[in-house]
Amino acid sequence: MTRARWGALAAILIVLVGVTALVLSARQGSRASPRPRLALLSGLPIVLGEDFSLKDNGSPALTALSAQFEVVPISTTSAKDLSKERLLLMAQPPAQAPENLVALDDWVRAGGRVLLLADPLLEWPSKRPLGDPLRPPPMFTDTGLLGHWGLRLDAPDQRGPVTRSLAGYRIVAVSPGELDGNCEISADRLVADCRIGKGRAVVVADADLLNAGNLGPEAHDNLSAVTQELAQLTSR
Repeated sequence: MTRARWGALAAILIVLVGVTALVLSARQGSRASPRPRLALLSGLPIVLGEDFSLKDNGSPALTALSAQFEVVPISTTSAKDLSKERLLLMAQPPAQAPENLVALDDWVRAGGRVLLLADPLLEWPSKRPLGDPLRPPPMFTDTGLLGHWGLRLDAPDQRGPVTRSLAGYRIVAVSPGELDGNCEISADRLVADCRIGKGRAVVVADADLLNAGNLGPEAHDNLSAVTQELAQLTSR
């Protein structure tokens, strides 16, 4: 990706994060009880719909996350954006510049915790045309991060919804990938749990699971599984 394209994409992300912060502030400002902070970096329409309207009330995923955490949107994994955070959810994130991937790795090794939903074949429906930078990324853009953590992410052999396990819950994933490598890998190869320096990274080879409202009644535990996985990250 050229420097000019990186700059344009970064500018878009900064504007969207600003709008997202306004929406989240309105949603969360009336809650008095303290909740742990959760930094959120995602290319999915979790906080705002695809039209990015301030009238949008957010997704069921945002409702579930906000019930347990103070959700703080960030635009990149730069050292500045991560400096105040301990827990990070990266859900099919936009491609990050190399220096930001280095900053993310440094942050984890220093004690940060990250849950990374890295989908090699995203099936999330979108009205935006292919190539639109605001369309959810069709695949996780890995420029060496997973390999640096001792992992390999493979695309699925077959497409479609399947039942998997996450944080003790049965969930519905859609065309999930498979993980392999030096970390602790689940039997169904959906989840990799990696100790990295003083920190920890849990990688899940699916992001469609966040679209639980459109996956039928069997997906009723999907969002509980995500919040439980985040809670377990903070306690270990």
